[in-house]
Amino acid sequence: MHIFASANEINTCLSGLNLYIDLAYILLKPSIRQLIVGLLTFIGRFSFMSLISPEQPNIRHPDRFFIGGKWVNSVGNSSFDVINPSTEELFMRFSKAQPDDIDRAVGAAREAFDYGPWPRMSHAERADYLRAISSEMSKRAHELANLWTLEVGVTNHVAQAITPQIAGVFDYYANLAHTYSFEEKHAPQAGGEFGLLVREPVGVVGAIVAWNGALGLIAWKVAPALLAGCTVVIKTSFESPGSGWILAEIAEKVGLPKGVINVVAADREVSELLVRHPDVDKITFTGSSEAGKRIGSICAERVARCTLELGGKSPAIILDDYDLEKAARSISMSARLLSGQVCSSLTRLIVSRHRHDEFVDALCAAFGEIKVGDPFDATTDMGPLATDLQRNRVESYIRKGIDEGAKLVQGGTRPTYLDRGYFIEPTVFGDVDNNMIVAREEIFGPVVCVIPVKDEMNAIEIANDTVFGLNASVFTDDVHKAKEFARTLKSGTVGHNSFRTDFSIAFGGFKQSGIGREGGTEGLSPFLETKTIILDEKPTDD
Repeated sequence: MHIFASANEINTCLSGLNLYIDLAYILLKPSIRQLIVGLLTFIGRFSFMSLISPEQPNIRHPDRFFIGGKWVNSVGNSSFDVINPSTEELFMRFSKAQPDDIDRAVGAAREAFDYGPWPRMSHAERADYLRAISSEMSKRAHELANLWTLEVGVTNHVAQAITPQIAGVFDYYANLAHTYSFEEKHAPQAGGEFGLLVREPVGVVGAIVAWNGALGLIAWKVAPALLAGCTVVIKTSFESPGSGWILAEIAEKVGLPKGVINVVAADREVSELLVRHPDVDKITFTGSSEAGKRIGSICAERVARCTLELGGKSPAIILDDYDLEKAARSISMSARLLSGQVCSSLTRLIVSRHRHDEFVDALCAAFGEIKVGDPFDATTDMGPLATDLQRNRVESYIRKGIDEGAKLVQGGTRPTYLDRGYFIEPTVFGDVDNNMIVAREEIFGPVVCVIPVKDEMNAIEIANDTVFGLNASVFTDDVHKAKEFARTLKSGTVGHNSFRTDFSIAFGGFKQSGIGREGGTEGLSPFLETKTIILDEKPTDD
């Protein structure tokens, strides 16, 4: 989409080449896929293939935090290790925040908001900084993509395709400086009063970021917050802190005023101090529903604003008119993206009972073609899970599915040909009842459940029978029926014939999948407070 266009034309071309290779993986049969990949690789061997390399990102100060415009040591000099999930070897060691570090970061953000120039600039002036951040991020897109692979295990061809687009998030919000209604004038009433509705920055923001797609999550939180005039404390995860550090380096390079962006990494207990801190006006969080409930309750205690982007158990309804092999190929994309570690992944697959077995066969064929292995290998379809703990979690759910009577028809084990790394085979369960644990709880891995239903009404009932409501999809050749079904589904996003999300519109969930929205103009509103000003008469400058 045009709003994600990179300012760097070379990066745009390379990301497009990566995307075509990725689409070849998703949509084509193995023989055709290899031919297309071979041709594209030959075309881009002096560009694209040079990008698929495990070179180390240049993070200058992993042993420090970025607070108040400076790189500072942690109060306790504690650290934590980030493990490469493909090799199980140490990738990098980062500084670990203590309670006093949180106080310092919040204090710097508070001072920058209360007394610094940032919230007093015009939106256009702040937009110039956002564009500068985008430009620097584009220059480091290859490095950031490699970082994503090294920290989390996402296949590098996917990382290289997506990362240049993330820089465009800052451009998108910069452009809103000229189009968003930050002030509305209301005509004088009968009594001669003149009204203004103004939207002002909410204040200090605590941005708590999940590990699966840290750079994108940071962008969708930080870019609108900065445009609004807020100052931010970014709390990264232990699994993938690096993109927060690189953003801090970029903020330093573009001359962002001190205290506007502050970056720390902390465990759950210390992170809670950020949520509780009286000088933090708003929390924006991405993570599990259980953690979100905890954060929401703390924010409620002190009536702090919060946006919560939480978990999902997203349904896909395959109607009787749709080709099952096409549906299976599309769903296999959702399952292998980030090794299924995506909150909006389509994991509950709802199909007519009389087509169940045929659909299971199609899924087994599609999932069986997924190549699991080294994420820096351009022919790999799916890399490892992010951590050993995450793999253990996925395996425990697979065992629960078997124990409950679901039929394991594909995968479910570790690849025998890989002797290290947190790998697992993409997994398909058939004959699943919607009351089974594997159909009720978020697994966060490449595991899907096929649920047979008797008719379309039953399909809608099953799709909505969940505590979640983040994403869904309707597979049908009838666009009118797709729209009709979409309106009946209790989900923040509903796609048509594939796994769909669009942050340029809005993203967020119903029910326990979250509160509020990110992306688009909807994603700017949570960082603004609305104020009504009523004057005796219209000012001359209005």
